[in-house]
Amino acid sequence: MRHLLHWAILAILCFVTAACTVTPPPPDPTVPGRMARQIMLERVSAVIVTTRDDVDRWVGNQFSGPGEPGDADGGSAAPVSPDGYFLTADHVLANADGRNIFVLYGRGGRLATHKARVVWQSPGADLALIHIDTATPYYYRWTDPGRWLSAGHHVIHGGIATGFKAPVGRLRTSLAPETRFTGSRRFRIDIPLEPGDSGGPVLDAYGGLVGINSAVEFIVPMETAIFVDSEGNRPSIRQIEAVMRRDRQARNIRR
Repeated sequence: MRHLLHWAILAILCFVTAACTVTPPPPDPTVPGRMARQIMLERVSAVIVTTRDDVDRWVGNQFSGPGEPGDADGGSAAPVSPDGYFLTADHVLANADGRNIFVLYGRGGRLATHKARVVWQSPGADLALIHIDTATPYYYRWTDPGRWLSAGHHVIHGGIATGFKAPVGRLRTSLAPETRFTGSRRFRIDIPLEPGDSGGPVLDAYGGLVGINSAVEFIVPMETAIFVDSEGNRPSIRQIEAVMRRDRQARNIRR
């Protein structure tokens, strides 16, 4: 019996060790091209936080001149369903209490403005889910949650500040299949971000959603900023889908 117990413990240790030391597969060598950028362009989305009750005039003036809200904060967003749900970075909504939230949604390249409400927030993960009461037929599909996204995987991002002109970058962090984690995971990319990019999508070569822009890291020796990495967050897709499902049921939202 003692020998059987000994071998059983060894077997468990070997299993756990093997599970913890899985080597990610090589990254997909495909580079994002015109298709991925077209997907990004069709879904471009922004968040505006302001005390104003209406920003249509400002948006119609291409964000200048009459109607400009002097107190506007905001960032980017990513539509993640056909019925009005968007992910953004939680810190984009840091000053949203008592103010209005608007989403500018690029429905096939034509921006339309909609009032939004906050559905869910996770300050620790720097993620938030918001909803607008309209159909969003152009939305992002997640990369396959059952597959690895290995370090070196090519990516682009769709932040409104630099996404259209940013070069192709790479993942610095491997993301294991969702079956191997719960909650959200922070990852790094080698593309510099600027204010306004927070909350925007990080996409793979096929336009699949990898995660959401969060922050950028610099080293500042002698007042000279040296870019290190940018950060993003990938939530549990099952968790986000569960939050949306509960919200639909509570508000009788039809997909």
